Amino acid sequence: MVRKEYVVEEVSKLMNNLENVRNVAICAHVDHGKTTLTDSLVARAGLISKDKAGEQRVMDFDEQEQARGITIKSANISIAFELKGKDYLLNLIDTPGHVDFGGHVTRAMRAVDGVVLVVDSVEGIMPQTETVLRQALRERAKPTIFINKIDRLINELQLDGDQMQQRFVKIITGLNKIITQYAPEDKKEEWLIQVGKGNISFGSAFNKWAVSILSMKRFNLTFKEMAELCRKGDHKTLREKSPLDEIMLEMITEHIPNPLVAQKYRIPVIWRGDLETQDGKDMLACNVNGKTIGVCFGVVNDPNAGEVAVVRLFSGHVRKSDMMYLASKYKEEKVQQCAIYMGVDRVMVDQVVAGNIVGLVGLKDVYVGETVSAGQVEPFEQIKHYSEPVVTKSIEAKESKDLAKLIMALRQLSKEDPTLKVEINQETGEHLISGMGDLHLEIIEYKISKERGINIVTSPPIVVYREAIMGNSPQVEGKSPNKHTKIKLFVEKLEQSVIDAIDNGDIAEGRPKGKAAVEALVAAGLDRDMAKAVKHIYNKSLFINDTRGVQYLDEIMELLLQGFEEALDKGPLAKEKVTGIKVRIVDAMIHEDPVHRGPAQIIPAIKRPIYAGILLAGVTLFEPKQKLTIIVPQDYMGSVITLIQGKRGQMLDMQQEGEVTNIIAKVPVAELFGFGNDLRSATQGRAIPYQEYAGYEPLPKDLLMKVVRQIRERKGDKPDPPTPAEFLE
Repeated sequence: MVRKEYVVEEVSKLMNNLENVRNVAICAHVDHGKTTLTDSLVARAGLISKDKAGEQRVMDFDEQEQARGITIKSANISIAFELKGKDYLLNLIDTPGHVDFGGHVTRAMRAVDGVVLVVDSVEGIMPQTETVLRQALRERAKPTIFINKIDRLINELQLDGDQMQQRFVKIITGLNKIITQYAPEDKKEEWLIQVGKGNISFGSAFNKWAVSILSMKRFNLTFKEMAELCRKGDHKTLREKSPLDEIMLEMITEHIPNPLVAQKYRIPVIWRGDLETQDGKDMLACNVNGKTIGVCFGVVNDPNAGEVAVVRLFSGHVRKSDMMYLASKYKEEKVQQCAIYMGVDRVMVDQVVAGNIVGLVGLKDVYVGETVSAGQVEPFEQIKHYSEPVVTKSIEAKESKDLAKLIMALRQLSKEDPTLKVEINQETGEHLISGMGDLHLEIIEYKISKERGINIVTSPPIVVYREAIMGNSPQVEGKSPNKHTKIKLFVEKLEQSVIDAIDNGDIAEGRPKGKAAVEALVAAGLDRDMAKAVKHIYNKSLFINDTRGVQYLDEIMELLLQGFEEALDKGPLAKEKVTGIKVRIVDAMIHEDPVHRGPAQIIPAIKRPIYAGILLAGVTLFEPKQKLTIIVPQDYMGSVITLIQGKRGQMLDMQQEGEVTNIIAKVPVAELFGFGNDLRSATQGRAIPYQEYAGYEPLPKDLLMKVVRQIRERKGDKPDPPTPAEFLE
């Protein structure tokens, strides 16, 4: 069969036929074969040679990705192909599988209408498999499944047809359990994975063949015959009979919806504006003639063009020279170029319409998650990352002449990757970078030193703690430095249900707007009167104005909120972020003269009583934990359990499969530095560990003061924390 290759002009035309456009992310646990699978689809479009597909890993074009053999950042590509006499356009995103780069997966989910979840048939459902599927369902992206590495089941594990089918049933049942739990109510039945539906396929991405229920009927191929050919190593016949690209594209076009269908049920979840407005109607209908509205889900730094915003358009169209409004910056910027990605290359096009993914050059102040539109519009929901930065390093330029270059590089990198947090310690002048793990920060250091040529010095990694309270404080009165303004407040523990709702993205951080915000707080378990009085949500904490008729309070409210944020950014115990509290103002006496109501008076008047309240309520540190899944041969099981217990680990589960055991445990991040080396020596390199973020939990009491003193000394403070009296003088 002769397959035509598509030129850019044809790809541009195909973008306009939204019936045949598919926006898809390929996602999986690390090393399950995403990039290898993507190669075959890229080869089908004629962008790389078919022979090289599977080995070339064309989407891993970063030199670190090629060197380490893992995907580090999401890569976009628009590929055109012909299937059953129709021309289709596939906007494809190849996402990373390593837990340290999970932020890229979360952002990609905002841009796509469906995913191909790749599962290794030997390893089965791994921690990151579950995480990426949950993220896809949260963003209403419809799942399809590819079970990879079938040849290993046959040749390495020597499984027969029945045993293979049992393994497939186990994987499908596990995935359906997650779908039943997290899929939207009206889609649960439709989105369940069933062989008979054809929304699951099996094969070997490396050997470039796959089968689905439809292809087995069409090519008259049985499981038994497939296993026989595999045993003989005759992948060529399988490839000719049932090629991977054909089967995957058939599954994608049949089971992943086009933008016209998907936006009807996705927009109400990712956009909180009024769906009855013209903007809402345009996005629900994916109207290419409506107002241009889109979301930036990636920022790519191009050495020639500068920053390129990668945007999913939900309505309207965009051309060169259009003015785009950036919702968070309240300003317009001009589009200098419109482009689509075809692998490594960014190709200029005249215009891109809604339902597609576009690269926009010229938007200098854009950031990931930004709402980009022609004129003002209600912004999209923030992209909610699943995990938080847990490891910090300080970073400095070796030579002072490189300082400006370092600041610029950090600014660009934090724009490209919002899960990287950068802050400047004003007192010491050092830059602090916080990331998802050791590897995440290692890659950032490489990009600064090798790619940008800046000589840097970094400190050993330290853990990011959180301050939280165990109870409620009595009423506390704060006074301004000149004693003319007094504020009375309580500091209370925030209900866990509200914290969970903020984590899940049901409650947005920031100033609550309108009825919907109040209803979300009430639904999460907050008292209705209290919910109406919430002025600000920050660091999973609430600022509540519970006063009646206090004069001049509205005039100083902005300063009170600023003081609240400052207090939460650096807590009283160890100057770590404070989380999970309610600050409830119950009374205030404010000086009538505006001269006495400036920042120098009001900010201390609110910050100091908050600090005192936190200390009186019983403050403690919360430490980050990682969930470890360790696959280890039975002989070494005892050594691994001893190692985990020595690291303050908590055993969660143990599952035995044949000769190997899956050990699942929760371990503090502070104990995990150098864990890989300890594990290798304890098991002679026979154990395979996988990590995922497992939230924050209280630090054991016997360690609390030791850790607090270490942090305070590191930050240049007195070792002993302050007392409440110091803030109430």
